[in-house]
Amino acid sequence: MRLGIITAALLACLSVPLAGQATAAPSPSADEVIAKMFARDTQRETAASGYTGIRQYDLENQQFAKHSHMVVSVVCDPDGTMHFRVKSKEGWNSGNNAIRQALETESEVTRPSMRPMTLVNKENYAFQMIGTALLNGRNAYVIDVVPQRQEIYLFRGKIWVDAEDYALARIEGQLAKTPSYWVRTVHFTFEFRKNGEYWFPSSTTSTSDVRIFGATVVNIRFLDYSPLSASAAKHFDLSPMEASYVQH
Repeated sequence: MRLGIITAALLACLSVPLAGQATAAPSPSADEVIAKMFARDTQRETAASGYTGIRQYDLENQQFAKHSHMVVSVVCDPDGTMHFRVKSKEGWNSGNNAIRQALETESEVTRPSMRPMTLVNKENYAFQMIGTALLNGRNAYVIDVVPQRQEIYLFRGKIWVDAEDYALARIEGQLAKTPSYWVRTVHFTFEFRKNGEYWFPSSTTSTSDVRIFGATVVNIRFLDYSPLSASAAKHFDLSPMEASYVQH
């Protein structure tokens, strides 16, 4: 079952938190919006010095009437490398193993040597402006996104970029390449919300059509995300993946 790498692929290309305080320019091009978004993201990384948070994973497979639930603490280094520690887990063992695989893969691909291959920028994607729309009461630019390469850590679809802060606010799409023969399609949505000066991930829903297993849905809630000061970061000593798992 390859759901772990699917979930990791959805998260690996995104940097959080996202900060921005600029006023939107009139009728910018898609490339101009992306450039400003990337600049704000760079400022965010410098100011926030990483972040901490909690994720709640729920995996559901209706064909086999199976469910998995896992709560994970998250620490992100200033360089973007992710560290995870499982706080609790219950339910379907195969689903828990899939979530574990996702965490291990995400930890690996967020290392500095891998991050350039997964970022939402012009090196990895071609962009075309669709227009503007209201999203959660705020104006946003809606942009069509086409991957430059057919790779599992890239996606095709649409993004919403907040018109005031130039922060990524929503993604809808599918993986540019499924991770194996066993996975037919993967569709997902990714939501962000503003908290103070920063935009943090809020929720993710992905639906994978997997041979034999059928449709499997993974919902992720992102809780208590906050910037991590450089001094506080020194108190965290996590390996890229720390967890223990008991077979059920």
